[in-house]
Amino acid sequence: MYSPFTRRGTAAAGLLALTLAVAGCSADSADDEAESAPSADATSAAAQADSGASEGTQPSLEFAGPNGEVPGTLDELTLTDDEAATIADGGHTAAFVWHTSSEFVSAVEQGAVASFEELGIDVVASTEAGFDAATQANNVESVMALDPDIVVGIAVDPTSAAQSFQPIVDAGKTLVIMTTPPAGYEAGDQFVSIVTESLTDAGRANAELLGDALGGTGQVAYLYHDADFWFTNQRDEAFKAWLEYEYPDMDIVAEQGFTDEARTEEIAAATLLQNPDVTGIYVPWATAAQGVLAAVKAAGRTDVAIVTNDLDTTLAADMAAEGNVVGLVGNGSLDIGHGLAVAGAYGLLGKEAPALVASPPVKVTPDNLVDGWMADYGTEPPASVTGN
Repeated sequence: MYSPFTRRGTAAAGLLALTLAVAGCSADSADDEAESAPSADATSAAAQADSGASEGTQPSLEFAGPNGEVPGTLDELTLTDDEAATIADGGHTAAFVWHTSSEFVSAVEQGAVASFEELGIDVVASTEAGFDAATQANNVESVMALDPDIVVGIAVDPTSAAQSFQPIVDAGKTLVIMTTPPAGYEAGDQFVSIVTESLTDAGRANAELLGDALGGTGQVAYLYHDADFWFTNQRDEAFKAWLEYEYPDMDIVAEQGFTDEARTEEIAAATLLQNPDVTGIYVPWATAAQGVLAAVKAAGRTDVAIVTNDLDTTLAADMAAEGNVVGLVGNGSLDIGHGLAVAGAYGLLGKEAPALVASPPVKVTPDNLVDGWMADYGTEPPASVTGN
């Protein structure tokens, strides 16, 4: 049985040079030695007692996709050796239509390219849109001119993407989605499957990183994504629910939503002024957390701990230097990429795939920073992080 989700200890080198705007990082893949967030089955009465969990109802680790899809696990995506051979003999090509560029996107692409290579699929293009819908529409046109068999994409804006991704569907290409599909698109119809992160596990991981760093006590500021976005909404709510459940002596004393990540420094500064006893802050994702970190440092608050999602060089450097950042939650980026590639093979074979599959997140602290970075991104942290 062919499966890309068995961790590889050997390096995956020589990734293809891509032809459009952004190329994915080429790097080594590594054994996953990092600590990942616990699953529902791993929760026990002993673990709850150790964490000081309240006697309230335990939050659910279930979540739903944008159309109510029930997530499966990445290891549900498997190909037989014969199916893999059929794909390899097909001379297929693939392209990426990303929403933006980032370390996370590069790692996902790296994982996808590695699995495409194993399946004999050539990557002909990679584009990023800088979160601009018009740019993404132009990128789709550019990609389609190369006639790829598989398109891996994520909508900048679901509404506009319903039109801009339509040429992919009209051409009968295999479309695979990372996290965000165009509005009105459904798995098994316009696209094969959604591959993403386990949102509730990620929220819980953030809660445990912050709770443990603060010794289970203190006042917390909860910044959340104040937009109708299925992915961040459920992850944010999971953080809040698990913090309240596992750390009953911690209080969320300030809740502030935002839609523009450029405003998080301003929001964090005001929050600290209004709530001077806050010693912990949750932020939904890394680039938004950069502004929060700047505000905390400007206020001279060395006592404030910050947690967020995604591995980020700026935040990791602060964490390694024993600054304000106490934990980061990785998305399982390489495995998400592997899942996208195999889902693409499902589409070529006409094989029904799960509508949604989710990768377990990775909890990263100063103690496992190098291993966690390797597990999530397939490379060692930059020298600016480690000081090497």
